[in-house]
Amino acid sequence: MSEPKIAFFDVENAPSLGWFYDPYKENNIVATEQPWFMLSFSWKRPGEKKIYDHALPDYPGYRRDKTNDRKLIEDLWKLFDSHDTLIGHNIGRFDCRKATSRFLNWGMKPPSPYVILDSLKEIRKLSYEDSNRLGSLSTKWGFGDKLPTQGWDTWRGCIEGNQSDWRVLRRYGKVDTLRAEQVWGVVAPWKKNYGHATGRMCPSPTCGSLNINSRGPVRGGPKHQFTCLSCGHWWVAKPAGDENGGKRPRIRR
Repeated sequence: MSEPKIAFFDVENAPSLGWFYDPYKENNIVATEQPWFMLSFSWKRPGEKKIYDHALPDYPGYRRDKTNDRKLIEDLWKLFDSHDTLIGHNIGRFDCRKATSRFLNWGMKPPSPYVILDSLKEIRKLSYEDSNRLGSLSTKWGFGDKLPTQGWDTWRGCIEGNQSDWRVLRRYGKVDTLRAEQVWGVVAPWKKNYGHATGRMCPSPTCGSLNINSRGPVRGGPKHQFTCLSCGHWWVAKPAGDENGGKRPRIRR
């Protein structure tokens, strides 16, 4: 069995432009003039040094319309469609949902099924840190902080087409993608069981490695324990060839 295609990724988007009365009150937006759109995304494969990035200025027509993200979103859709597993920090709540919003906006069909592995979701279940932010965790674990920016000024510069701000945002996204991989490397071995249908010939659910070892049946039952010799993750699954647990399937008449 070939190893699954895994990608770490990160997206950056522009905020919506609108009118409001009081920034400290909820439900006070009067009107939205310009809905949000995607600015860029970056991604990498596990263990590889190269980090890919795509941004609006890469595409024809950018000077004519700096808010049209269709071509960028088409490439983001291809990333989703061509990978089995997407990994990142807070991607379940933010990045994947933002991406899907733009897929829907441009009338695209769903990409092929993929698994989301979110280090923020996992660390919240595992431990009680002072901060679960990506920069805080990566700094605490010795990888370094996120790349500093000028905050809103950087994002505004990109929206206005300032190339120096685009260079900062591109580097920022690449560093976030690298930090996501590094943080996941710490969190992955601690992840609770992940549901593979079979075990022995299935790759590790957290890193994709086929360097795994069976640790025998669980309390004499049909399921076995497996451990990844690459990342250290443990999980429970049915051995290959025993998807039904040795029992005859029920046939409804």
